[in-house]
Amino acid sequence: MDEAGSKDGVRIDLWLWAARFYKTRSLAKQAVTGGKAKIGDQDVKPSRVVRPGDRLAVRRGEEVFEIEVLALSEKRGSAPVAQALYAESPESIARRAAEREKKR
Repeated sequence: MDEAGSKDGVRIDLWLWAARFYKTRSLAKQAVTGGKAKIGDQDVKPSRVVRPGDRLAVRRGEEVFEIEVLALSEKRGSAPVAQALYAESPESIARRAAEREKKR
């Protein structure tokens, strides 16, 4: 199913691209390599496999998303499809909203 050879997981760089956190897979790979995407509190390599239930911290610009992987995809779909792949924690949503308000 995926390049890592696991049938129940997808490479993190591919998943981040499919979930629309980054516009290209190359940008997703650079972000993972640069430490902007973590599983738990661990830095990972772009080939690391994510599975449903994994908790990720994804930094995009100045925003940090704390999410849980709900579903897997190797293909980039529409925004509603991409949003169904993960759930953002309420604390993460509140923190990002507070930081947006601070900047105003």
